[in-house]
Amino acid sequence: MRAVVIDGRGTFRLEQRADPVAGPGLVAVRIHAAGLNAADLQQARGDYPAPPGWPADIPGLEIAGEVEQVGAGITGVGVGDRVMALVGGGGHAERIVVPADLLLPIPVGLSWREAAGFPEAFSTAWDALVGQAGVRAGDRVLVTGAAGGVGTAMVQVAAASGAHVVASVRRPELHDRVRELAPTGGTVEVVVPGEEGAGAPYDVVVELVGGEDCLRRVELLRARGRILVVGVQGGSIAPLRMFDLMLARAQLIGTTIRGRSHAEKALLAAQVRTNVVPLLAEGRLRVPVDAAFQLARYPDAYARLAGPGKFGKVIMLP
Repeated sequence: MRAVVIDGRGTFRLEQRADPVAGPGLVAVRIHAAGLNAADLQQARGDYPAPPGWPADIPGLEIAGEVEQVGAGITGVGVGDRVMALVGGGGHAERIVVPADLLLPIPVGLSWREAAGFPEAFSTAWDALVGQAGVRAGDRVLVTGAAGGVGTAMVQVAAASGAHVVASVRRPELHDRVRELAPTGGTVEVVVPGEEGAGAPYDVVVELVGGEDCLRRVELLRARGRILVVGVQGGSIAPLRMFDLMLARAQLIGTTIRGRSHAEKALLAAQVRTNVVPLLAEGRLRVPVDAAFQLARYPDAYARLAGPGKFGKVIMLP
């Protein structure tokens, strides 16, 4: 099979690798589309290695494809099934093996491209907002960097939970597209960075950008509010006025999924399978796709991922 690999200098190249084989508890999937994420670039820089058991030099955290082989001891999954999954690495290739309990069914009518952009973004959004921050109807939620893949998922999951969402988006030309993410009967307010205070106080602030000023947003929280740190592409070091955190009796929550144990990932997959995939199937959630590139055009794909002005996910097509 062909796969994008990270060489010893932190650059990407296309190589031939042996096709993976499904062992006990595993399925082999022919990949039809794969999502790109900031973690792929971080891995190439040496900042975010793949967890044990996953390809150490093949990036890619989410895939959509067709089951080709089923390992021993697996029930409920068959050859030819359309599946998607959040994986620990290895997604930017033509094939991959995945533990069966991480698989999610692809709803009828959903394209490969949309399916490939779902697992990482929406698993992250559900886990952070619902599982950790406990978002509920009536909450006010601020999402920074809201036009990207995870940002568009955060906006939708918060809105689907009944929250009032304020989305911070730097580029005005993307504002209308972000507003259109609102569910039927709901609203999403869009502001530019620096104007988030007009919508305060917030019950939850989702930090997807980072940077040295990001934790100043603790001033925007109501009492017992929560800041979720999910992305730090704008910088990973930020000072915090701890007295502000204390006065607000607030929580600062950092989260990532890739380094969790398999049992934790399987539990999250079960929650997403039960609670989030049905919303996708009903059309209450959608996966905006910014651009898609054939595997041979991997330099263009990663350049688009790293560049500004994206709305939704960047996708690789093996």
